[in-house]
Amino acid sequence: MKLYTDLTVWIEGRKLVNEVYAVTKTFPKDELFGLTAQIRRCAVSIPSNIAEGCGRKSDNETRQFLYISRGSLYELETQLFIALDQKYLEQEKFTQLHMQLIYCRKLLNGFIKYYANNQDE
Repeated sequence: MKLYTDLTVWIEGRKLVNEVYAVTKTFPKDELFGLTAQIRRCAVSIPSNIAEGCGRKSDNETRQFLYISRGSLYELETQLFIALDQKYLEQEKFTQLHMQLIYCRKLLNGFIKYYANNQDE
């Protein structure tokens, strides 16, 4: 098994985190402890749970953390839509982030399927 740091899904998750941090720097200061913090926590949770899952003993445990990561992706997606609705994000930046998020979701779904096909005995 590869190190989690070599996994494309983890690398792309980190890219998403970096993009999220860059864009949320422009959010209103009164959102620092609201939507900004929540968006950042969700984004950080994605590669973090992938890493934690890879450190688990069984495929079932790994898969559970991958599901948590996927849940964070969906939560982040919703929060990005809210940021767009509040006009904290311009449509072009939202589209860019959303495309990266969709790419991460596809990779993560593939990784989950990999573990589902390699069930512990």
